[in-house]
Amino acid sequence: MSSIITGTGCYIPSVVQSNEKFSNRDFYSIESTPIASPVEEVIQKFKEITGIEERRYIPDALTTSDIGALAAEEAIKDSGIDREQIDQLIVAHNFGNVIKNTIQSDAVPTVASLIKHQLGIRNPQCIAYDILFGCPGWIQGLIQADAFFKAGIAKKALVIRTETLSRVIDTYDRDSMIFSDGAGAAILEYSANGDNGPGIIGAAVQNHALGEVNYINMGMSYYPGSDPSIRYIKMKGRKVYEYAMKHVPLAIKECLEKSGISIQQVKKIFIHQANEKMDQGIVSRLYKLYGINEMPKDIMPMSIHWLGNSSVATVPTLYDLVRKGRVEDHKLIAGDIILFASVGAGMSINAVCYRY
Repeated sequence: MSSIITGTGCYIPSVVQSNEKFSNRDFYSIESTPIASPVEEVIQKFKEITGIEERRYIPDALTTSDIGALAAEEAIKDSGIDREQIDQLIVAHNFGNVIKNTIQSDAVPTVASLIKHQLGIRNPQCIAYDILFGCPGWIQGLIQADAFFKAGIAKKALVIRTETLSRVIDTYDRDSMIFSDGAGAAILEYSANGDNGPGIIGAAVQNHALGEVNYINMGMSYYPGSDPSIRYIKMKGRKVYEYAMKHVPLAIKECLEKSGISIQQVKKIFIHQANEKMDQGIVSRLYKLYGINEMPKDIMPMSIHWLGNSSVATVPTLYDLVRKGRVEDHKLIAGDIILFASVGAGMSINAVCYRY
């Protein structure tokens, strides 16, 4: 028996926010002093480091739960499952529903319950709940669903990730250009898969919460004289980068070792779309742990250039796009060994080894 992804879906917001749209912004440092460099230079350097050329924001009328439900509907249709047979409805997010032009995050009722309502699922045995695990939340949802299956608690799960970071960013912080909105979902089913059939092979999870705990947190705007009671997502970029370089390759290696899979068997790595240079560095260091100086050319599909960093939404969105042939030069073939991996606030890391 294995936990098999039988359907996927995603929601890509319609509002395109290109880098050029930040050209009239005034950016400030953490000390609330204006950044001396011309804004065009700030944007160009940002693109060179992150790879981001544009990102997507949701229309004003939609919320986190709305777009999560849209992605879920696509995944349900793709799998052909009867939604009333879903045992676990797991939703990974970080901020709940944030209504446009408000400063409050609505977490009651849970986003999962709202999505179950929007999907029209009547079955009271479909248990809907949220998980808060930073950017690795969707992968953690897969790991939890797999554990529930193995414990005999459930047989079918809908794992959703959904985020609207555009509503919690400080527009005076240049890091705000990283973040975006999006949603993705997958149906996971527990069934016999035969020898070398599809399914989750193994997983690894780590959490470091001493000095690392506030590398990504909430803080006041960098704009001078801002209201300290209004808080936005903040990131210590250099600290996050150093943390990821040190710990993520080791966590992925641990996942492969637990799975009994060699690095040479891996065909694709679906890594959290946080920063192009950081992601390339992580995967390069992973291969160097195995004595391989150059990572394979087509090992790492990317969507960050046009979708930005939508936190929990990046990995399942990218997987859905590749699975459905929407990423140039990348495809999946039955039997391929792939990796899902992410790092984010907490600080937390996880990885799943999966046979497609």
